[in-house]
Amino acid sequence: MNILTKWLRSYLPELPVDDRQLAEDLTLRGIAVEGEFDASCGGARYEMDITTNRVDAMNHYGVAREAAAIYDVALAPLNEGTAAPIVETVAGEGFPVRIEARDLCGRFTARVIRGVTVGPAKGLVAEYFAALGQKPISAPVDVTNFGWLAMGQPTHVFDLDTLEGGIVVRRAKAGEKLRLLDGTERTLVADDLVVADEKKALGLAGVMGGWDSRVTETTKNILVEAAWFDPATIRASSRRHGLHTDASHRFERGADFNAAPLGNHLVTRLVVEQSGGEVVGPLVDVIVPELQAKTSERAPIVLRVSEVQRHLGTTLEDATWSGGENTSGLSENVVEQYLGALGCVLTPTGAVAGEYGVQLPSWRLDLEREIDLIEEVARVYGYNKFADTLPTFAGTVVEQPHAEQEHTIRETLRSLGFSEAISSTFTSAEEAATFGDAKTGAVAMGNPLSEEAGMLRPSLVPGMATMLAHNLHRDVTDVRLFEMGTVFTGSTAEVREHTGLALGATGAAVATSLYGAQDALFYEMKGAIERLLAKFAGSVRFDAESLPAWIEPGRGARALLEGEVVAVFGELSAAESQRRKLRQTCVFAEVRAELLLLRTLRQPVSREISRYQAVERDFSFVFPDAVRWEQIAEALRGLNIAETQRIAPVEIFRDAKGKAVAAGHYSALVRVVFQSNERTLTEEDLGGWSEKTVSALVGLGGAQRA
Repeated sequence: MNILTKWLRSYLPELPVDDRQLAEDLTLRGIAVEGEFDASCGGARYEMDITTNRVDAMNHYGVAREAAAIYDVALAPLNEGTAAPIVETVAGEGFPVRIEARDLCGRFTARVIRGVTVGPAKGLVAEYFAALGQKPISAPVDVTNFGWLAMGQPTHVFDLDTLEGGIVVRRAKAGEKLRLLDGTERTLVADDLVVADEKKALGLAGVMGGWDSRVTETTKNILVEAAWFDPATIRASSRRHGLHTDASHRFERGADFNAAPLGNHLVTRLVVEQSGGEVVGPLVDVIVPELQAKTSERAPIVLRVSEVQRHLGTTLEDATWSGGENTSGLSENVVEQYLGALGCVLTPTGAVAGEYGVQLPSWRLDLEREIDLIEEVARVYGYNKFADTLPTFAGTVVEQPHAEQEHTIRETLRSLGFSEAISSTFTSAEEAATFGDAKTGAVAMGNPLSEEAGMLRPSLVPGMATMLAHNLHRDVTDVRLFEMGTVFTGSTAEVREHTGLALGATGAAVATSLYGAQDALFYEMKGAIERLLAKFAGSVRFDAESLPAWIEPGRGARALLEGEVVAVFGELSAAESQRRKLRQTCVFAEVRAELLLLRTLRQPVSREISRYQAVERDFSFVFPDAVRWEQIAEALRGLNIAETQRIAPVEIFRDAKGKAVAAGHYSALVRVVFQSNERTLTEEDLGGWSEKTVSALVGLGGAQRA
């Protein structure tokens, strides 16, 4: 925004520096001056970049307040001069105002001026507008723009004769039509806030006034309005209707609750000066106490000067006295001076020396905690005035109870060739429905940046799919990624957060004698899940029941740890692959990491390596398809042969034509390794164990192959 130094100096008669030094000092305090140009009214015109949290500085008086704090000079009060309360010219009753949406509008002021003559602005308003490049419209309208340029409070003027009854601040009716000042007609929704009369909507509150109630050359009577509106509501309406105005820019960032009466006084006085007329009746000021308590009457914050000194460290002004005690440049007097100049009221608590209860100014809604006040002291004092030292640290580093589990998960996946990635926390409603769970719900954003980011992610899989697609579309064909982060379920009213884990893999995978190239990627992912779950105490098994819709039918599985489902994995469905334009098979896994973080990690145990020879025995059997490997492994472990060191499948074979192996069956070569720590095994030992093994496999329905 543009700021005139001549205007600033009208609030700072004792300002001791020139415009160039002022620009430099403001920039060092975070009120950045990015350009300095000669102004037609005299002095300089600053092009400024004010951060979004500092709506209080998006006007001349706000910048002047910053300069007054920096140089410790007097700042002319706003409630004197042009913004001073004015006395009605003609006695009358206040204009009727009713706030129905009491949760969205905290304050509304109104005042009547009769007998105006609308013409172009003149005097200081015209001079400053020309210097700023502000487009003139008419004196009453220009005065409202002058008001927010001066003190940051958006105001509005209505043609009083177009109003039917009093002012009503209410929610819009769904489907209600409103023609705005830009000439466009908008269809409103029930979440929009409008300023209306008893019959119709007059304007979209905090965003733009209406066409039918605008001030024109024929206007004779005016209603001046200044109000405070809920920031989130104004932001939502502004985004919804694609309107970003000077008023919405300020309201949606948190306007000053106490500025509405002063803004109304300023505009009323200038309208009378510019266009004549008489002020009829008193200022009407309707306040909603509940919102006032949350803004201008917030509870004081406790500030300790010792904490200011501890956090900010040594300043260049610190000195060591002969008594050996160090004194800080951030003394109690300095803290009181800077915060007082910014509008804070400091009251000693009396409990501890240097401890204050700080009443926050109504125009600084961004101040909420003690550390915010400490930052303000540092900012105004000057970051360049601190010595190059580290602040002191009290206490110790506290490790989170699940830190070891989290570290193990990450290190295990990295060792398997997966790279960690980070995706967006937001997703679309379509993806939330596809990858989420209808039973646990999904959380919609109240004011989304776009439809594609309108929900908090209930799953990490869509983000993982997007990242794999990003790689594939840039000719990176072999990808192994994982992400561990927060997922959200529930509803807007009750948001539940959980730790999730997603794995994604695409590209070349190694085929073995157990599976071919077509299945290699799936079994690689299964192996990664097995390796990961093996780090945690408990037995692991797999099944293919109740898989989510995003997994291709027949190409997925679940992993259960101690009977509890902790992961699902499989190939992405054909429909999802086509929608994302994935040109090769992609396999994903979704792991309930919050369950793993609560489990005990397996502790490594070392044992002496046997000095005796291990012996392998292979058993070739044909099994029905219903017999799974875990059943085979459990049956052989159930023999309780202490010398059994390992049980593993070596080869699995199916015959599509049903000749070598009947349809509905498969041939498996099972290898069992026997070894004793005490002696060399004999043929008698091996023969007996082999008979038990064959008997167990036959008991499962297997037939031994010749």
